[in-house]
Amino acid sequence: MSEAVRAMFSDIAPNYDRTNSVLSLGVHHLWRSITVRESGAAPGMAVLDCATGTGDLALAFKKAVGRDGRVVGTDFCADMLSFAPGKAKARGLDITFEIADAMNLPYEDASFDIASISFGIRNVDDPKQCLAEMARVVRPGGTVVILEFGQPRGLMGTTYRLYSRYVIPFVGKLLTGNREAYDYLPETAAAFPCREAFLDIMKSTGRYSRQRYRELTGGIAFLYVGTVR
Repeated sequence: MSEAVRAMFSDIAPNYDRTNSVLSLGVHHLWRSITVRESGAAPGMAVLDCATGTGDLALAFKKAVGRDGRVVGTDFCADMLSFAPGKAKARGLDITFEIADAMNLPYEDASFDIASISFGIRNVDDPKQCLAEMARVVRPGGTVVILEFGQPRGLMGTTYRLYSRYVIPFVGKLLTGNREAYDYLPETAAAFPCREAFLDIMKSTGRYSRQRYRELTGGIAFLYVGTVR
């Protein structure tokens, strides 16, 4: 992944969680809950959460798979990942956190029941390779879930574009001191494939037998669910 992207996330890492909560008005908690539910996570399962950041989705998965389940959270940015172990420990959750590139995962084939990535796939150099690699480490019939921003339509779309252009960079700079990062985030979200275009990328890997999407909050976010072939 780009060293510039890694440096950007390193810079905003200390204030990342607080800024997310403010900018999403807390709705990202609901998105994570839906992601875990749609993945089919159940007690005893093994889950890999790629681009885990500060670990919030990994924490949610661990609660779903329980004591007998296994959760591994990975990220390419050590500074972001450094906050995750303490959050897990504070909640009494046993989760493994490791530095890894989502396009070149250091795990054997079919090692997990579920693989996930939230708001990270648009930051990788090759989304198709990332999707193929996530499917590789999931058993046949297992699930890959991708939570990502999209492009809402209609009145919601107009409102969100104004919010993204003016509010997100302003608040991002106020809370983190880094306006460039919060210009980058909505710009990449606006340009990234969504709906059927993203499903086409999933199909092109040849790794999935089925794929579908669900719009969240009027299309501000999308949840993509693939069944591994």
